[in-house]
Amino acid sequence: MLESRWVAAPLSALVWSSYVLIVILWTPLVLIFRALTFPFDRNRRLVGRLFHSSAVVAGNLTPFWRFRIEGAGAIDRTKPYVFVANHSSFTDVFLVVRLPWEMKWLSKKSIFSIPLLGWQMRAAGDVPIVRGDKESAKRAMEEMRQRLESGVSVILFPEGTRSADGTLGEFRDGAFRLAIEAGVPVVPLAIVGAAKSLPKRSLVFRPSAATLYVLSPVSTRGLSAEDARHVGSDVRGRIEEAIRPSQAAAAYP
Repeated sequence: MLESRWVAAPLSALVWSSYVLIVILWTPLVLIFRALTFPFDRNRRLVGRLFHSSAVVAGNLTPFWRFRIEGAGAIDRTKPYVFVANHSSFTDVFLVVRLPWEMKWLSKKSIFSIPLLGWQMRAAGDVPIVRGDKESAKRAMEEMRQRLESGVSVILFPEGTRSADGTLGEFRDGAFRLAIEAGVPVVPLAIVGAAKSLPKRSLVFRPSAATLYVLSPVSTRGLSAEDARHVGSDVRGRIEEAIRPSQAAAAYP
């Protein structure tokens, strides 16, 4: 039933409206919570968790999606990591925030310009970046390193943008250089099944069942910045191996 455009289009409009309402309702919550916790939440772990939980609520209210997470129990939540994930859909964000730990996000600066939402992102400690601007990228990486030094994990999509067809793109080195310089492991996240949930340049949701696989951490101990490309290639290979069976199943139903 949800696959019918006559049903999906008006229902999608309601879902988008619910997102706007959640952003509005969450703004005073984040403001008050930030004021109360500021003296002992300098790394913004608590306020970040509150803000990012709004995306969990939004995902739960979206009838088109079914989510599953595997492997999260193997991660030590007391340590900071650089998490990296393949990026196939807008839906990826709503799936990743369901992981049971706080992470700071690297996101396009244009998203920070969205009223109320952008303020909440800044309050939560997420980091803006202007795509293609080297100075912006340098500042963003420095901010992300500060988050790691404060003991909080970060997450990046090393492809830089969403894949148009769900295939895995090339990985940029920035996330892996960051992990090496900060001396923290990289944790690959493989997202499967989300590619068709909201195609690029479309506002109409489609039914999807997506799974997030948390893969084993990749150590950066003893490495230098020159090793970033090698680490990135290794991580990309692990993610590709994890998503390949699902792609084959989709091609031959």
